Amino acid sequence: MLLRILIVVLSVLIVPENNEVKIPWSESKKLTWADFRGPVDTNTDAVAVTASGITFSFSVKESNKRLVSFKAQANAHFYPEKSWYIKAKGDDHILAHEQLHFDITELHVRILRYQISRLKMSQQIKEDLRRVHVKANEDLAKMQNAYDTQSQNSINKEQQAIWSEFVKSELKKFEDFKSQ
Repeated sequence: MLLRILIVVLSVLIVPENNEVKIPWSESKKLTWADFRGPVDTNTDAVAVTASGITFSFSVKESNKRLVSFKAQANAHFYPEKSWYIKAKGDDHILAHEQLHFDITELHVRILRYQISRLKMSQQIKEDLRRVHVKANEDLAKMQNAYDTQSQNSINKEQQAIWSEFVKSELKKFEDFKSQ
């Protein structure tokens, strides 16, 4: 019998509290089950829950009551204390599914950084930055949902493989904007 796996991905809309434990996305560091340290929710059929999201901040410089420059920062983070799995049911296939959720978050951070790089300095830059951030979170949520729907939360191994290749190629397209 196939296990029904429900994955919940939290899209963080604001910068989390400074004391919140978070793991930044890294090309060289993949998630392990030891990273999933949150309490298991027994009121769901889920085998694992991944909490990841975009943290975003910006600052603007003003001179003579005019905005003259800006800096923005976006990062993909995994939240260990909000992520969990059922030890008896967690395997390498499910962990790969979880990792891809985190990779999708990184993809949307790269796209956000690309969008920010295309912004022109204006007196509406704050609104422009907020707009591209909101869109990044909306697009992230849509892709996470499509991924779970099409892969049937990892049950459909063919779709899981298709998604894995798709995300890998999309990450490559935006390689210039990857997290360091």
